[in-house]
Parts: sequence; structure tokens; C-alpha cells
Amino acid sequence: MLWKPNPVRWKKFWNGATSAPAPLRNRPWNWRAKKWGCNVKLVAVDYGLARTGLAVSDPEGRLAFPLRTLRLADHPDRKALLDALAQAILAAGAEAVVMGLPLLADGGESLTTRQVRNVTRRLQRRIPLPFYFMSEELSSEEAWDDLRAAGLDARRRRTVLDQQAAVRILESFLALAPQQRRPA
Repeated sequence: MLWKPNPVRWKKFWNGATSAPAPLRNRPWNWRAKKWGCNVKLVAVDYGLARTGLAVSDPEGRLAFPLRTLRLADHPDRKALLDALAQAILAAGAEAVVMGLPLLADGGESLTTRQVRNVTRRLQRRIPLPFYFMSEELSSEEAWDDLRAAGLDARRRRTVLDQQAAVRILESFLALAPQQRRPA
């Protein structure tokens, strides 16, 4: 459903108010959860050196939705980014966290894989939730193709790419049988 302006609020604006009412994009990132009081079952994290994408599942654990992107540039250091990440996970009311694990094509580990494992350990100390790993092989490329197919221009695609990659990771995790899920 598209956002429609409230006629009463806009009437004040057209009659000489100094500014327009805040549109949907200026609302806090978790306004839906606050409005309806819904909790999510899982939160997926696509951790990157510059940006970290978050996605959530519905309470039944069937569908995945993008949540937000945290940028390292918006925080003074990595510790502040991890604090913001932990706060976002707790604010979503998740039951578990799925971390995207960037493995090499042959299944080996890279420097980024070790960094994700270190971030996971740090988050486990901050958040009392179960953590799982899910391979994020080609998730960013698939997310880029999804966003291109949706008609987004390259600039807009870059802003939501990590969220969509987290959605891809979460969809892959939800498709697994419970006994195939790898705990962190």
C-alpha cells in the first residue's frame, strides 16, 4: 500500500504552515514494530566492512523482509557499530540471529570469514540469543539482480543492497530443515 498524506495534516501545511508533515521516510526504522507490537522470529545479518544489512522474518518464520542498513561511517568506531547492531537486534524482538558467513567457492575461510566469526562472538557476549551461521555465497550478486529487476536505479540499489542480501541469507536459512541449521 502506498503512503497517502493525511488531508487534515496537509490542510495545515497548505494554509501557511512552515513545513510539511513528516513523510514515511522520516519515521524511525522500527515504526511498524512499535505500531503493531509485533515480534519477529529471526534476524539475519549481512556483515560487511563498510555496511551491515539487517533483515527480519515474520513471527511464523516463513517470510523475510529487509529491516535496515547500518553504515560504519555513521559511527565513530566498530565498537559503536556493534552496539548499534546489538540494539537493533534486541529492538526487533528476535528469537535467534542468523549471521551470513562469507565462505570461499571451495568452502574455505577468508579474512572476511574470520572477521564475521569475531563479530559473532562479540555479539554473543552482548545478546543472550542463539546464533546460527548461513553461507552467504553469491547473496550480494543475487540481491543486486533482484533490485535491478525491481526497477531501482544504481544509486538506490547501493543503499538497500545489504538489506536485500540479508533477506537472501534469511530466505536460504528458512528453507533449511531445522536439523541442517549450523549453530555458531
